[in-house]
Amino acid sequence: MTAIPMDDPRLDKWLWSVRVFKTRAEAAAVCRNGRVQVNGLAAKPGRDIHVGEVVTARVGLVTRTLKVVGVPRSRVGAKQLPEFLVDLTPAAEYERAKQASLEHLLARERGRGRPTKKERRQMGELFGFE
Repeated sequence: MTAIPMDDPRLDKWLWSVRVFKTRAEAAAVCRNGRVQVNGLAAKPGRDIHVGEVVTARVGLVTRTLKVVGVPRSRVGAKQLPEFLVDLTPAAEYERAKQASLEHLLARERGRGRPTKKERRQMGELFGFE
């Protein structure tokens, strides 16, 4: 698929079409909440997007930095993404998100107290402490 300009290269539509967000409504909501920036400035969902701009979007725990290479006509497959964007997100950002998800697994429910000896052994086996 080639980068054919769409009629309205809106930011929310671009974010959806290059699979940053699952739905266009979700992309628009994130833009309205101020978690998307284009070239360092907060951007609204209806802002036009152009080739060469750098888009920074907060997706869950990761702040993704993407450079616009092309504007697809509609949503594209994952294999075609390199034709439309370059991922400039530092590897440390993905590692931080991975660490946060691991910490979430280790968290205990409030009021459960300390782990029992059996639970500590199971955690040790799971994470290779012993």
